Amino acid sequence: MSEQDEDNDLWLIEDDEPVDQHDELPRSLKPWIILVVDDEPDIHAATRLAIKDIQFKGRGVELLNANSGREAMALLRSEPDIALVLLDVVMESDDAGLRVVEYIRGELDNQLVRIVLRTGQPGQAPEKKVILDYDINDYKTKTDLTSQKLFTTVIASLRSYDSLLTIERSRQGLARILDGAGDLYQLSSLKEFASGVLRQVSALLDVGTEGIVCAERRSHDGPLQVLAATGVYEPLLQGDSLSHFPHLLTAVASASNASYRVQDEQQEAVYLQAHNGREFVLCLTPAWPLEPIEQDLLGIFCHRISAAYDNLYLNRQLLSSQEATVVALAALAEFRDSDTGEHVKRVQKLSDAITQEMHGRGSYLDELTPRFMEMIGMASILHDVGKVATPDNILHKPARFTPEERQVMELHASIGATILEDAGQMVEGMSYLSLGAEIARCHHEHFDGKGYPKQLKGTDIPLSARIVAVVDVFDALLSKRPYKEPWPLPTVLDYLKERSGHQFDPLVVEALIALVDEQRLPYSLDSLS
Repeated sequence: MSEQDEDNDLWLIEDDEPVDQHDELPRSLKPWIILVVDDEPDIHAATRLAIKDIQFKGRGVELLNANSGREAMALLRSEPDIALVLLDVVMESDDAGLRVVEYIRGELDNQLVRIVLRTGQPGQAPEKKVILDYDINDYKTKTDLTSQKLFTTVIASLRSYDSLLTIERSRQGLARILDGAGDLYQLSSLKEFASGVLRQVSALLDVGTEGIVCAERRSHDGPLQVLAATGVYEPLLQGDSLSHFPHLLTAVASASNASYRVQDEQQEAVYLQAHNGREFVLCLTPAWPLEPIEQDLLGIFCHRISAAYDNLYLNRQLLSSQEATVVALAALAEFRDSDTGEHVKRVQKLSDAITQEMHGRGSYLDELTPRFMEMIGMASILHDVGKVATPDNILHKPARFTPEERQVMELHASIGATILEDAGQMVEGMSYLSLGAEIARCHHEHFDGKGYPKQLKGTDIPLSARIVAVVDVFDALLSKRPYKEPWPLPTVLDYLKERSGHQFDPLVVEALIALVDEQRLPYSLDSLS
């Protein structure tokens, strides 16, 4: 320390017993973290006494201390929420403080923390050059930095840091809202949706929480049903009553008819109402009171939740309408071919099971997309819809077909595909109808190119049709038909193995045999008798 520093009575205030500011603060008030970096112990003591009682926006300060540039870098790595660095220039080297500045702005890429350089030897680091060459926010000589000036510098720095932090949180929060809402649109069930909401809220607020709970009320006077919960509220998923959390009940009861409402220092609650009449309450217990920007972002996000749920509901309604159409078409075909009984339902279940098995084995992963796997089972029940145009005398003939009759019978593949393709054009993208069309047209094609109607070969045959080809034959051979008795299971499996690579896709056959051998078929074979 220079003699000039020692003579400055306003700077070197008599030391006092150090006080841990963080321990004195209520838990509900998170302190501002200030890092003091200096190789002079008296500077640390004087700085603490000068600013220990500072309050800004109702929050006190917590001081961290480093005696060298190396110690400062280690603290900055481990404490990302430092708001202000009071940084000496000359410590273990003449430019130690300047190296810390470069480390903060360069390697750590921390553009938020405010940096005030303090030096007792201004000749070592000329002010104009330092201000021009280094990204600092203020430059002070220690002789100029009286208690009052230090107070002013700290408050100005904290105000600047708070403003920058607000802007950054707003930017990140809005980005998370857009990303999160997009993710929610992809979910398929209400419980998945609620779990997604909880994950997004946690990411959005970026604060530690004791727990979050999302509850649903299907009518205004109906009971609340917990859809998702984290932390201390997880027992609610196992059937615990909301009465075990009286503060939660209070928050839920009062969080009504408001887009966002802060209940008290311990509880935040959000009320949402979807267009279909369902009501939702989102409650969280943050470790610290939410900042105004966090409250605003949560309100915006919750409006997006409401819109996402409405879209989810409408999408489910549309999907249900498609499923009803598919079932009606399949029932029409089955009505004329009554001897098939529950055939199409078994085809649906087994197509789903084989698809899951193949995915687990790593087969055709580029084609087994989530959308495909979701739709293949329902689409498979349309494989014989073209039989509505097959004459009864052929459809129900108990004997082998003549060549002419076989030609008529084989037309059901093309007829079914045409019916479904015409209807599928009314729905954009892949649908049960469009997927059902390719199954109807191609499920009688053979892997070696000797099937019908187009003699497609190998993977030129759509994967959906290759799967249903195996399932259809497996179920038909095990079932009693007008022209045949049911085959024993071992005989059916031998038949499939013999034709693997010729009539059938070998990978599909392998998946089916694995399900049979491991007794993982989705239905009992007794149902076929």
